[in-house]
Amino acid sequence: MTDLRVSDGPTAANWASIFALGVIWGGTFMVVSIALEGYGPLTVAAARTTLGALALMGLMVALRRPLPSRAAWPHILIIGALNSALPFSLLSWGQQYVPSAFAGISMAALPLFVLPLAHFFSDEKMDRRRVMGVSVGFLGALTLVGPNLGAAFSLGASQGLEVLAPFACLAATISYAISSVLTRTCPAVDPIALAGTTLAVGAVMILPPMLLVEGLPEWQGLRSGGAIILLGLLPTALAALLRVAVIRSAGAVFMTLVNYQVPLWSVFFGWLILSEELPLRFFVALALILCGVAVSQWKTVIRIFGPRA
Repeated sequence: MTDLRVSDGPTAANWASIFALGVIWGGTFMVVSIALEGYGPLTVAAARTTLGALALMGLMVALRRPLPSRAAWPHILIIGALNSALPFSLLSWGQQYVPSAFAGISMAALPLFVLPLAHFFSDEKMDRRRVMGVSVGFLGALTLVGPNLGAAFSLGASQGLEVLAPFACLAATISYAISSVLTRTCPAVDPIALAGTTLAVGAVMILPPMLLVEGLPEWQGLRSGGAIILLGLLPTALAALLRVAVIRSAGAVFMTLVNYQVPLWSVFFGWLILSEELPLRFFVALALILCGVAVSQWKTVIRIFGPRA
């Protein structure tokens, strides 16, 4: 029988898995931008969710993992909407108008949204250090969307909805944050079963509006079509397996190191693959957000890198 207890410290395999997860999730935004070259945003979101659900549900069957209990399904329905259907759609729509690096940087703010929500809806309370970290991080978020604030509030007939794209990316981050807090209150469910069923719920929610608005998709070539297939398999099925393995072996605290990698990889891939021109405020915003996350999660950082007894 496999020993699933958390080890005394992260192993080389744990560090390699964390690195791989950072690359996979950081590169997701670049792959979404490529998929959007041939498909509409709802099609990209639906295909990503459906392929990921099929892969994980197939894995559930292969590993003989149990279905969630009846008590867990109300949570799964809400989490499926807030952790896949809504954020995938918002990100796909927003990335039509903003660089992929912008979406990756906005995701870096996820812990900053989780902390205030957890303060009110769980037993994880804010203290002075966390308040300071969240404040610095939110300043970074404001720096990121700053030029779009005035345009959004004065939205008129002469302006397109694209001015709202940066806020769609941040709204996706908030949706992820809410689902993260709700996941903590969900009854005990096998991790792979939870990931598979929530993605299946998201797919059921996205497919009807996709067919209504964008119609049945056709193959648009290897570049865009391959990007969609990659989205369904790497950031979902493979990443889910790596995530479970890391948490079981090194613990959930160690897993938080991914938060610092994702925006850095998203900026790198956006520059290298898509030749995105990134304004200085993107880097200022990234520095402020990562600084805020580090301050608010300082005890977590110490637990990972501090001396062991």
